[in-house]
Order: sequence, then structure tokens, then C-alpha cells
Amino acid sequence: MCNKETITSTGRKMMISENILFGMGNPLLDISAVVDKDFLDKFGLKPNDQILAEDKHKALFAEIVKRNKVEYHAGGSTQNSVKIAQWMIQKPHKVATFFGCIGTDRFGEILKKKAEEAHVDARYYEQNEEPTGTCAACITGNNRSLVANLAAANCYKKEKHLDLDSNWELVEKAKVYYIAGFFLTVSPESILKVAKHASENNKIFCMNLSAPFISQFFKEPLMKVMPYVDILFGNETTDDIAEIARKTQNLPKENTRRQRVVVFTQGKDDTVATVDDQVTMFPVVDIDQNDIVDTNGAGDAFVGGTEGCLTTCFCVLSHLICTNQPNIYCDNASRLNKITFNDCISLRCLFQTSHFLLSTQDSCLHWSKSSR
Repeated sequence: MCNKETITSTGRKMMISENILFGMGNPLLDISAVVDKDFLDKFGLKPNDQILAEDKHKALFAEIVKRNKVEYHAGGSTQNSVKIAQWMIQKPHKVATFFGCIGTDRFGEILKKKAEEAHVDARYYEQNEEPTGTCAACITGNNRSLVANLAAANCYKKEKHLDLDSNWELVEKAKVYYIAGFFLTVSPESILKVAKHASENNKIFCMNLSAPFISQFFKEPLMKVMPYVDILFGNETTDDIAEIARKTQNLPKENTRRQRVVVFTQGKDDTVATVDDQVTMFPVVDIDQNDIVDTNGAGDAFVGGTEGCLTTCFCVLSHLICTNQPNIYCDNASRLNKITFNDCISLRCLFQTSHFLLSTQDSCLHWSKSSR
């Protein structure tokens, strides 16, 4: 199952699996470039925003490539996050699996190449009706304006991809799952199938509210998935944020063996999280503005850090329980499916350690021990 050996602080070998982290969402080829104000004005863009492309933006994608030096990245919210998790874990490669839909075109080939370079096991559903989705990241100073053309990403078909035995085996192989709320606009039935599997098998299912329009216009499918969500991320700015986090945590939940954790970021302001039965505020480390390159993908990276920690912690604790190492708490050390959420992650420790950034894989071992 596991194919990478890592030496823990006890001197024993820890194994981390391929395909232990699963993500599903809208794959987009990110086309990133530094632009000027005239470019933003021409296409009616705000300096710091994220929108879906309209007819007036159709020429933008060709023009940004023609006029500027561009960088290509395997993007889309969920794919960004699993890339970060893979980068944090480093080896083995293909710890993270990703499902989504692309086109059979040049941009699709570039996207597959970029995902491979990031060592993500991307298993795309390929079709020829729509071109590969793209997202232009128009950077000015420290700001970024994102314009997404979903195109093929909108064409994901559960019955033609997720339901295939060879693909579903990868879902079953995973222990930690993450899907951004954006995918609710494409295939809510696919999200539900994965979420129910995670809940029924006491695995960790994470989701992101992603953007205000998801809660506003896709509330019904969102609330159908919510009972299966173990960790919910969001980006909110409101005076009663703590109360909203508490109420969200207490929404109905199918898997009662694991209490829901709610995490709301607020830019440079305190991060809000429900830790056990308390709502806790975690100060954000102050960063010199001169050290900020841009803010593109900041929220996705924040989530990716969490997924990297969760994935590593699960492997550490599975190994410790299997080898009966002392001083590790578990309800029943002979049953891996008895691993509780608190065994896998001490959120308080993680938040206080530079917002989920792992210095070493042994850090998770330390956190899980010290949480007891």
C-alpha cells in the first residue's frame, strides 16, 4: 500500500501511500502574467477580483498570451490545493489524486504536462465537445484579477468517469478528501457519492465554500453535502464571524464519530476556527508587503497545507498503531478505522505553527503525541 519510507523521530520507518489524498474539481490551465492598468480597463477588470468569463472576455486569453510573458500552471481551486499538499509531502510522488474534465486540445496537453511536473496523479476525463478550461491571472503589483473560462471543466460526467471501476478504486484507496465548492456548479452528484463514501468509512471529507455565489445560488446542493463534511473552509469578513462558525459546526452531521471543524480565514485578520467546542481566533503572522509577490492562490495554498498535514498525520498514526508504538492514544489500537480526528490532527498546534506549514514530517508525530 505504502511505498515511501520516512524515518520518524523514534528511528522507525513510516510509510506514506500513493493516492491517499483525493481531490475532484474544475481543472483549469492557469495563464499568469503581469499586466498594466490599460489591460484591466480594456476588459473591465478590477485589480483584485475573481469572475467567470463573459462574451466580452473571449479575446482576453489570446491577447494575454500574445502581449505578455506568461507562465502556465495546472490550476483550478482544488487542483491548486492538492498540488500544494503534494509539494509539502514531496515523496512519494502521486500521493494526491485529482479528477476533473479537460478537452482534447493543446491547452489540455499543457495541463497534463504541468500536473505531471507537480507529481499529482491527475486522471482527467477527456472529451472533445468543449476546449480545456483556462484561468487568466492578471497581476498588477500585489493584486491579481482572475478570469475563469470553465469550458470543459463544466462537462464532467459521473457515469463516464467517477463510476468506472478503475477510477472508483482510487477513491476507495484515499483516506483524506477535498473538493472545493466551485464543483457544486458542475457535478453535485459526484460530490455526494464521494462524501458518502468518506462518511460511511470514517474517512476525512473536506470542503470549501469557495465564493459567496456558491452559498447564494447553490444553497440546495451545498446543504445536501454539508452533513458529510468533516472540515469546512471559508473566507469571510463579518462582525459575527465567530457565531457563524459555531452555528456551522453544529449543523446536522452524519458521521457523529467526528466533530465538524470550521475554518474561516479573513485575509490579514485573525483566522477563526472551531476547536472542539470552542471558537478560537488565531493571529495571522504579519508579512512585510515588500515580501509579497502576489496573492494568487493564497487561499488554495492555505487549504493545501492543511491537506498535507492531514495526509501525513494519517500515515504516521496508521504506522504507529500497526506497530503498537507506545504513548499513542487510540480508542482501539487494533482497528485503524477507530482512528479519531483528534488522533490525526491537533488543530490548535497546526494553526499556531505558521498556518499549517510543516517543517518536517515528524512534526505531525510530535503534535499527535502532545495533544494527549
